[in-house]
Order: sequence, then C-alpha cells, then structure tokens
Amino acid sequence: MDSTNTVIASEAIQCWGYAGVPKNNILPCVKHLDKAFSNKNDVTIRDTTCYNMGAPNLMTLTYLRYLLALAREKHFGRAAERCRVSQPTLSVAIKKLEEELGILLFERAASEVRITEAGRHIVTQAEKVLTAVNHIHEIAAAGKDPLVGSFRMGAIYTIGPYLLPHLIPKVHQRAPRMPLVIQENYTAHLAEALKRGELDVIIISLPFTEPGIVTQPLYDEPFRVLLPAQHPWVKKKEITPEMLADEQLLLLGAGNCFRDQVLEVCPECQSVSDLQRTLEGSSLETIRHMVSTGLGVTVLPSTAADGLEANNPLLKVRPFAHPEPVRRIALAWRVTYPRGGVVDMLRMAILSSSLPGVHPIGSTSTRKEASCKLPELQSP
Repeated sequence: MDSTNTVIASEAIQCWGYAGVPKNNILPCVKHLDKAFSNKNDVTIRDTTCYNMGAPNLMTLTYLRYLLALAREKHFGRAAERCRVSQPTLSVAIKKLEEELGILLFERAASEVRITEAGRHIVTQAEKVLTAVNHIHEIAAAGKDPLVGSFRMGAIYTIGPYLLPHLIPKVHQRAPRMPLVIQENYTAHLAEALKRGELDVIIISLPFTEPGIVTQPLYDEPFRVLLPAQHPWVKKKEITPEMLADEQLLLLGAGNCFRDQVLEVCPECQSVSDLQRTLEGSSLETIRHMVSTGLGVTVLPSTAADGLEANNPLLKVRPFAHPEPVRRIALAWRVTYPRGGVVDMLRMAILSSSLPGVHPIGSTSTRKEASCKLPELQSP
C-alpha cells in the first residue's frame, strides 16, 4: 500500500468511526476503501454495505442505552452510574444525540430532568430497538447451549430470601456454567424489567397478567401466624383470620403484594395505626424481630415461618384454621424468550428444593387462595 492509499485508508477508518467506538456499533463505508485498495486482497471487508455516506451516525446502541437510563432515572448522575460511565460522558452523548435528531429530548433543570413529549416517543422506540437486539443475543445463546451463559432472574422481596438458599445449589448442580444475575423488587418493577428484556424470568405471586408474558404456576404456599413466645394464642392449635383484627398486626408497607394478600384474608384489619405507618418499607425479617420483642403478631408465608421455633425461643408459629389461606407462586417469562430449556430446568430445580410447607401444583388439598393486584407504574 503506497502513502496515498495510507492517507485515504485513514479517512475510511475515520468514516467508520473506529476510534473509541465499540466494534458492534461500526457501520462500514466502503466508498473510501474502493479508492484505497486497488488490490482487494489488501483488506478483508466484513460488510460491503455502504451505510451513511456522510457524517457518522451517532445513534448507536450505547447512546440509546444512555437515553433510556436518563429517561428512567431523570437525573444525569444516577443515569451515568446505572450505565457505569462518567456523568460528562453521558451528558455529551445525550447532547450529540439531540443535535443529530434536531430536537430537544430533555428539559434540564437545577434539580431534575424532564423528558419532552417528542423525547417520550423516541424513548418508546429505543426500548423496542434494544429489546430486539437482546432477543438476537438470546437466540444466538439458545442456539449454542441454553444452560451456558448468564441468566437474569427476578424475584419479589417476600420470595427471594427464602427460596434462593434452597434453589441456588440445585441450579448450580444442573447448570454449572450458567451464573445467575438476581434482582429482588416489587412485582410491578419486575414486570417492567421483564418486558424490557432486562430480566429473563421472574418469580412472582399470582394473579399476574401482562401482554406477551407467559406464566406457569409452581406451588401454593400457606400463610402462618407468627407470635411472641408468651402470647396467649400459643395455647391454641390454629388461628382464625377474624382473630387478627383484635391484635396489633404488623404488616409490610403499602404497595407490597404480600400485605395486600394478608388484608384480603382479614378485611377487618384494614385500619392503619400510627405504629403501622412507621413500618412501611420494612422487610419480613425486620417485622419478625419486632414480633420476638412482643410488639405484636404478624402473618408470614410458610417458607419464612416454618422452622423459626427451633431456632428462636422467643417465637411461636401457628397455622390458620381450615381452609388455610395460601398464595400461588409462579414463573413468568416473555413469549419470545428462546431459552426454553433454562425455564424447564429452573422449574424442576424449584420443585425439587423441598421448600417448607408448600404444596406443588397438582397436589390435592383444600385451601383459600389470596390474590394480589398488580399496581400500575407510570411510564418514564
């Protein structure tokens, strides 16, 4: 290659945008290559499509990820942290994207960032693009070995801490080359992450209905009443839901699915005391510790309650009277998710985990199932 060709080849590289841009975002322009190389053996052309003959297109997948992060966080610093880049990097990228599109995507204020109406529509399309890209990677992974490569799983707060210690060894035994990326959150947030392609499968409590999402019931989990060891109810073999209305009932904060299910079992417990307001956002574990001090009673799922008496002399567990209230736990995943073998493996691993008190779907018993209404989330 002579010096002239070297200069022109340099221009071709600049046109491609190789400098500082991930290779999966490069869209080659062969206009300069035809001039640079008279002998085609001097270069291997991976893509002969002449795309964007003018200035480089800045709308890369990376920029779209920055766009979505800012739309969700509404704060440059938090969005940058979410994307694991510096704030200036993200700010410059958003500015360049706005300049390329010729519109303002965000209104900047001192304390917050507001998305414009046009920006909202563009964010919606960006989500579709990134979901499609994720699906391409999923198809490729499934074509190799569905049990190889990371698997992104979500679980609601009242399931994760009690299922995962039993489940992880089972999954590792079946798929040792499949590391788990686990997220705990509320049902509504997990549902959104699942639809966006940020999670592969979520473990939630039914009912759960979302377009494009498949659910598969796993087991019914009965509720238990947790008491201080010196409580008068310790003498009883079982507790009726109506009895809870006469006690200081400690519950999770408003918006938690399990709280709603407990209140469905005991509608008379709807009144909220000043003490209850202070507990909003607390975990089941925190409430359990407060019960052990004698502050009140609570209701727990069997996976969180069974076995506590053996480990904590300050607590007693009692079942509900027949028919016992239960919640139904299920897997949920996208209709288009290609790694079906992983879902099957996960289901078998969960059912073989010997969770305390649960009844695998298909077993025969008379139970009263509690439901959970999925709250609506505001769009970014």
